[in-house]
Amino acid sequence: MIEAFRPRPPWLGGHLQTIRNQIVRPRHALPEGERLWLDLGDGDALAATLHRVESQRPLVVLVHGLAGTEDSLYVQATASHLLTSGFPVLRLNLRGAGPSAERCRRQYHAGRSEDLRLAFAALPADLAVNGVALVGYSLGGNVLLKFLGEGAAPAVRAAASVSAPIDLAEAASALAEPRNRLYQTWLLAKMRSEALAGSISDQERRAVVSAKSVIAFDDGYVAPRNGFASAADYYARSSAAPFLARIAVPTLVIHATNDPWIPMTPYGRIDWQGATALTPLFAAGGHVGFHGAGSPVAWHDRAIVRFFIGRL
Repeated sequence: MIEAFRPRPPWLGGHLQTIRNQIVRPRHALPEGERLWLDLGDGDALAATLHRVESQRPLVVLVHGLAGTEDSLYVQATASHLLTSGFPVLRLNLRGAGPSAERCRRQYHAGRSEDLRLAFAALPADLAVNGVALVGYSLGGNVLLKFLGEGAAPAVRAAASVSAPIDLAEAASALAEPRNRLYQTWLLAKMRSEALAGSISDQERRAVVSAKSVIAFDDGYVAPRNGFASAADYYARSSAAPFLARIAVPTLVIHATNDPWIPMTPYGRIDWQGATALTPLFAAGGHVGFHGAGSPVAWHDRAIVRFFIGRL
């Protein structure tokens, strides 16, 4: 389907693959898009940017990761390659993220897969006339895979996940390891900023400010805010791994064997032969990295486009 991944020097190893975009800060000249608001039916609405192309190919909806938005660099990169390949694109902001915060009282979390179902119900019918494909990154990939396993909307014809934490407890524990201290500090700063920008109680504010780890943040803020008994309960009920075998939509599952954030071990426990709709694709590319030799386009983006073209 695609050539074997070879890292592009000097981005060698999982850490350099992971942080490359933060160092280089590439920008992708996307055409001007249309602002859409997708009503979730409970007073909240998701903001999205639509890029149309003259094509009969399905609309591809991109779902960002933790502390991301429609403007995250990896989302821009995928959108650019999809548009060049003739796919219309919708860059979605999850509940409370980026411009969605303007019309949201609540916030997304790793298990809020019902928001994708509600967003599809609110999608203008003409946009789904050729079907829909989905791409989710990191936390957004977990949300996407859980959504697919629960039973995707009829319009969904294919999907892809990149670096999804399919076992949230293992991912949170990995982030707490000393080798990942800088990553966790960076993520916590973004998570705090996102939470404090919304409407929260004094008790929630104290939990957000005092959290010294992602697990503590989830235990003191995310879990109680969203009806979970604890971080452990949140992780157990929101992880995508138990849902993978139920997915019926052709789905490309991309993960890095050397991802410093998300352990490979949960992927090793999946019965891939039994999960017939899934195509696993593993390589040593870091977290949402995959900056490969031979092309300026990220290897995972080339793989996604080839997968979609072959199945749509």
